[in-house]
Amino acid sequence: MLSKEEFKRYQKQIMLDDIGINGQIKLKQSKVAVIGAGGLGCPVLQYLTAVGIGTIGVIDFDTVEESNLHRQVLYSTTVIGQLKVEVAIQKLSQQNPFIKLISHPVLLNEKNAESILSQYDIVVDGCDNFATRYIVNDVCVKLNKPLVYGSILGYEGQLTVFNYKNSKHLRDLFSEPPNAEDVPNCSENGVLGTVPAIIGSMMAQETIQVILERPSLVNTLFIYSTNTNKQKRISF
Repeated sequence: MLSKEEFKRYQKQIMLDDIGINGQIKLKQSKVAVIGAGGLGCPVLQYLTAVGIGTIGVIDFDTVEESNLHRQVLYSTTVIGQLKVEVAIQKLSQQNPFIKLISHPVLLNEKNAESILSQYDIVVDGCDNFATRYIVNDVCVKLNKPLVYGSILGYEGQLTVFNYKNSKHLRDLFSEPPNAEDVPNCSENGVLGTVPAIIGSMMAQETIQVILERPSLVNTLFIYSTNTNKQKRISF
């Protein structure tokens, strides 16, 4: 059930016919793991917190750097050097005191991923390397967890939903991870600060779609260029 305070907080969502009280309760009862509290993770975390996801696990081992601040909007100059997980949870707790936030200040790997991700209903992957992405994908397949996947570079973002209601997963799209030296990243090639905000917000929306059992981007890779405003969908 929702308290009077929660009802007041979420009333604009509850007014939507296809959400209502029952939909808001579904959001409250959901447990979502967010991998990465960086460029994508920040908007994902902020919006999932705002809409009332009941339990959110924040998974990140990194500390805040000055070069993060143009796109990782949970952080400020005063917290440079601090653990992202700690700062993020402090800020998110102030944003919404009615949800539970769980800290996982670790780098996900083959040894710890299953024990951590098994605690949640849905996994949102906003990490920045393929090694972790494939570990997360394989664990989600093993545990039968839906995986909301996003990536960004430069002016472009990609988004899809893996392993939801028997849909395909990352290895169906790319069977093996590329060589690390062949893959550009934001540190080497840059990214415009607004790009992760756009893609991260879309990842939060896809998470809500899954929770409320609405149509989602299964078996479809959505690619969006913020520079040209062009988009395409690739079925796989």
